[in-house]
Amino acid sequence: MIDSELLMMAKEFGTPLYVYNTESIQTQFQKLKQGLKKNTRFFYACKALSNINILKYINKLGAGLDCVSINEVHLGIKAGFEPQNILFTPNCIDLAEIEAAMAFGVHINIDNISILEQFGNKYAGSYPIFIRINPHIFAGGNYKISTGHIDSKFGISIHQMRHIERIIKSTGIRVEGLHMHTGSEIKDVEVFVQGLEIMFELASQFPDLKYLDMGSGFKVPYSDEEIATDVALLGKKVSKAIETFEKEQNKSFELWFEPGKYLVSESGSFLVKANVIKQTTATVFVGVNSGFNHLIRPMFYDAYHKIENLSNPKGNQRIYTVVGNICETDTFAWDRKINEVRENDILVFRNAGAYGFEMSSNFNSRLKPAEVMWHEGKPHLIRKRDVFEDLLRNQVEVL
Repeated sequence: MIDSELLMMAKEFGTPLYVYNTESIQTQFQKLKQGLKKNTRFFYACKALSNINILKYINKLGAGLDCVSINEVHLGIKAGFEPQNILFTPNCIDLAEIEAAMAFGVHINIDNISILEQFGNKYAGSYPIFIRINPHIFAGGNYKISTGHIDSKFGISIHQMRHIERIIKSTGIRVEGLHMHTGSEIKDVEVFVQGLEIMFELASQFPDLKYLDMGSGFKVPYSDEEIATDVALLGKKVSKAIETFEKEQNKSFELWFEPGKYLVSESGSFLVKANVIKQTTATVFVGVNSGFNHLIRPMFYDAYHKIENLSNPKGNQRIYTVVGNICETDTFAWDRKINEVRENDILVFRNAGAYGFEMSSNFNSRLKPAEVMWHEGKPHLIRKRDVFEDLLRNQVEVL
C-alpha cells in the first residue's frame, strides 16, 4: 500500500479515516512464528483492534484470540475462532461474567483471590482454569501501560502463593495454565526471560499444568529512533531456557504469547484533512478535522505518531503544532517538522492500527470515523462512518 493509494481512499471514503493493510499484519505474524518456534502459540490481543474483519483475517493466519471482556469473546466466536483457541483474560469482573465465558467453552484466566475462591467453591475442578500471576516486574514504555509492578491491579501477587495453594487444596480447582503480562512496549528481552524463570519456579506447584502464558508487550517503533523487540533474539533465549528446564525437571509446557499492538499497529494509517492553518505570535497550528476523540494516544500516553503530508510530499519542511477540533486541549504533536501544509491537504498518522479506533468516542458529539481494510490490492469498507442518528440511537427521550 503506497501513499497515492491512501490519497485515493481519502477521496473515496472521506476523512477522518482509518486504513488497515492486511499484508503488514501477515508480515508481523510471520516474524513471530519464525522467531519463536519451539512449542509456541500466539493469541491475538484483540483489544488493540477488534473489527470483525480483522479478527477473521487473523483467524485465517492461524492465531488464537486473547479477550479481555465477554463481548470480545462473543466477537471472537462470531469471527470463527474455535473456543479452544480463545483465552479470556479479564480483570475486576464478577463471577457472572466468568460463567458467561464458561458457557462459550473458552480458556479462562482468573486474576484475583476473591473470584478464584468463589469459582472453586462453586465449580471445583469441573472446568480447568488459568491463574494470572503478578510477578512484580516493572516493565513497559509508560507507567500507565505497565501491568506487572507491585501496585498494579492485574494478577495475583507471587507473594500470595500460599493463599492460592489453600484455595486449590480446599476446593479442588484444576489449574492448567499460568499467565503473566508485565506491560507494553518492552524492548529488553530479558524481561520475558525473567518472567519465564518465575513461571518455572511456580510450575511444580500445579500438577495439571499444561500452558505457560507470557502475555506480550512486544515493542513496535513509532519513530525513526525507536527499535522493535528483537523477537529472533527472544526466541533463542526462550528456547535455551525451556531446554534447560525440560532437561532438569523432565517436564514440558506449551508456551503462549498474546501479541496485539505488534500485529496491527504498523498496519494502520489514520487520514485527516487540514481544516485551517492558524498562526499565533508563537506557533503555527495545523487544525485538522479530527481530535483525541478519534486518536487519544498522544494526549493520554504522550505517544508519538509520525505525521506526514500526503498532498505535498515534496514541499519545504516547516514547523507546526498539529491540533484537533475538540473543545479541550487537543494536541497531536508539538513543534513537528512537516512538509508545508496547506488548507485541505491530507495528512497521515503512521502506526495507527492499535488503540486508535478502539479507544475512540463521540466526545463533543463528534462522529466516529470510517474504517477501511486494504486487502489483496483493494480497499474494502469495514465500518461505515457515523451519521447524526447514531448519536441518538440509544437515547430515550422522556421530555
